[in-house]
Amino acid sequence: MDDLPRPPIDPLARARDLSGRLAASADEIERTQRIPEPLLSAIHDARLPRMLLPRAYGGDEVEPWVYLRTIEEIAKHDGSVAWNLFVANSSALIAPFLPPQTARTIYSDPRTIIAWGPPTAQRATAVEGGYIVKGRWDFASGCRQANWMGAHCQVAEPDGSLRLNRWGRPTIRTLLFPAAQATLIHTWDVIGLRGTASDSYTVDDVFVPEAFSSTREDPSLRLVRGPLYAFTQQGLYAVGVAGVAMGLARAMHEAFVSLAKEKAPRNVGRLADSATIQDKVARTRAELDAARAYLVETLKDIYAQADDIEPIDTPGRARVRLACAHAITTSESAADWCYKAAGTSAIFLGSAFERRWRDLHTVSQQIQSRAQHFEQVGQILLDVEQPGIFY
Repeated sequence: MDDLPRPPIDPLARARDLSGRLAASADEIERTQRIPEPLLSAIHDARLPRMLLPRAYGGDEVEPWVYLRTIEEIAKHDGSVAWNLFVANSSALIAPFLPPQTARTIYSDPRTIIAWGPPTAQRATAVEGGYIVKGRWDFASGCRQANWMGAHCQVAEPDGSLRLNRWGRPTIRTLLFPAAQATLIHTWDVIGLRGTASDSYTVDDVFVPEAFSSTREDPSLRLVRGPLYAFTQQGLYAVGVAGVAMGLARAMHEAFVSLAKEKAPRNVGRLADSATIQDKVARTRAELDAARAYLVETLKDIYAQADDIEPIDTPGRARVRLACAHAITTSESAADWCYKAAGTSAIFLGSAFERRWRDLHTVSQQIQSRAQHFEQVGQILLDVEQPGIFY
């Protein structure tokens, strides 16, 4: 089946088809912290949670720049849905590291979504045939739509020692189990991306078979080849975050252009007639377009050179990281200008600005948005020795 000609796949067009329903549901998603029906079914019918899932397991395995543009399009209409879809696609990147039968079992349900929180200090205990896991994890975006959950753990061997990876550090293993085996804890009381319901969860002495576990930390261990999976999981994760940030910023810019054509503050005149506004609107648009073009071109170039066996090298990973970090910070800067320039029009609940500004500034607090990424890439460009592996 995998050798058959690849049918045309256009998730960006599917996302555009959903734009009206996404915008119409945004208030409800913000209020209830859930994606309502029939929107959720429409998202699954459009296969948007399967963009990065291997074709061998029922996915679409789209190119990373297509994925980026699709997440950006969704974020223009609702940041929370875009965030949950980027997380759903990121969790699907565990599939290339799983035994094929396991991946097929998990993704045989066309509505499968895996949710998990980032690694913590929790440990799983290795036992015969698998692992016993107990603990708490946080920031499980999309957990209310998930039918599978994951836990990233260090592994304690039967003798109490920690299992090490090939770099001599404690390995982080991902354990997968049905969502019903986790207990969700409502902790997501935040200023932005409220609709993601990125709650906490606990598991209590759950047994996970060895076949339903793997590790994301070593891209050379992937069992599914191809240029998409030559990218590291952290690299593609950053692409998703960049897509959310870019979509929110672009929507704010478009909203400001519309506002400026109508708004005339007291004693100032129409915003659109201000030379200062004209200049900044053009510069901000160029900055957003340039950041997108830089990231898309970077992804295309690295994808074209990707080896079917070896993962992309450290310079390639640094290029992806730099382009993503630049896109995120550029988006934040553009959004801040639009919010400020809109004046009091931006501060009212339900305006075209306030939720997107809150959402984008929640994105800006996430680990993929931290300023240290520029420092790390600079170290590589300057041949400064770095401990460990660059993701």
